[in-house]
Amino acid sequence: MESRRKAGAGAGTGVVPSQEYKGDAAKLVRRPKTTMVAQQPARIRRALADVSNLVNGRAAVPVPNRQKAQNAVVVAADKCRKAIKQRNENNKVQPEVIVIISSECEKEKKNPLQRAVSRRAPIQTLTSILTKCSRASDGVITTPKKAPTYDIDVCDAHNELAVVDYVEDIYKFYKSTESTCRPPCSYMSLQAEINERMRAILTDWLIEVHYRLMLMPETLYLTIYIIDQYLSMVSVPRKELQLVGVSAMLIACKYEETWAPLVKDFLCISDNSFSRQQVLCTEKSILNKLQWNLTVPTMYMFIVRYLKAALGDKELENMTFFYAELALVQYSMLVYTPSVTAAAAVYAARCTLGLFPLWSDLLEYHTGLAEPQLLECARRLVSLHAAATENKQKVVYKKYASPKLGAVSLHSPAKKMLPRPASG
Repeated sequence: MESRRKAGAGAGTGVVPSQEYKGDAAKLVRRPKTTMVAQQPARIRRALADVSNLVNGRAAVPVPNRQKAQNAVVVAADKCRKAIKQRNENNKVQPEVIVIISSECEKEKKNPLQRAVSRRAPIQTLTSILTKCSRASDGVITTPKKAPTYDIDVCDAHNELAVVDYVEDIYKFYKSTESTCRPPCSYMSLQAEINERMRAILTDWLIEVHYRLMLMPETLYLTIYIIDQYLSMVSVPRKELQLVGVSAMLIACKYEETWAPLVKDFLCISDNSFSRQQVLCTEKSILNKLQWNLTVPTMYMFIVRYLKAALGDKELENMTFFYAELALVQYSMLVYTPSVTAAAAVYAARCTLGLFPLWSDLLEYHTGLAEPQLLECARRLVSLHAAATENKQKVVYKKYASPKLGAVSLHSPAKKMLPRPASG
């Protein structure tokens, strides 16, 4: 029974037991089945062919009909190609033109069709449309002028602080709002105890304080603006005029300077004529009257832009600021807007230094002013220069007579800009 069980197990598993037995254990020798060997190669080839057909996107077909199926596929493909070719000929389909963006002129000459396609109108993006609508609603867009051939902002293309993409719009906004921000030119008639001469003395002293404290130039122009704007709203006693000037400079320092001077510094400069509490109270009164609006286009902002368009050197820059500070001292110069005074200062400086041309197309484009529009203001500035040596307020003249600032005030004023003496 034991030998039959082993034999039956061996037959079921395809294992043939050995004929020799040693004891109870018999040696089992595994032998491959010979009944399925003849069928394996054909079945494997058929399976591989089916897999290949599925991978290539064709349904598996039986081996005998494979050649017929392949012939049918070839015939169908030929018919499809002929149909597409016939349809293209009937519709006269033009081949696609691939536009290659290139700055080389030779490529454009070789392919005139490509040149025509590349000159299409630029695509209007959503950002450009919204920007245009925003500018139009703010009244910024004006009649475009002929753009100059030279870009004065090309050197600042990689300077994020220069905001080259927005600088033109910024200055258009400055020019559109400067008239509403500047103080009225006739406010002195409302003052009971102060006059133009007192204002000139105060401004002359503040220019000296500004120079000694080595403050930023923006601070000086903002200080004079604050004083004029406050005096146009409040009647100030004579004894408090210097207090107003000190408080105005303190406000401008806090707005413009990185490290603003302390209140005790201004008290020391003014010989302790006022107390700390008086300065702080006046500072609060000025800010309340101005409604804390200190972001205004001053003359300095326009001078920086116009000097960039003038393409001048350091001497032209010093001479321009010399004329600008002469204008700050004189109350009568308030009749001109800051942009006109800045442009006239550049023009007067070029006349004094004998530069040619006196007024270029580049300056006219960026200032928006032609040469005849500047002559009146420029003549006044040159007259102030001629009278600077005899004027009682000589701080500006002495300041720009130093070699540190090029001694530009020592230049002779442009004679052709001075008024001709009346003939006897």
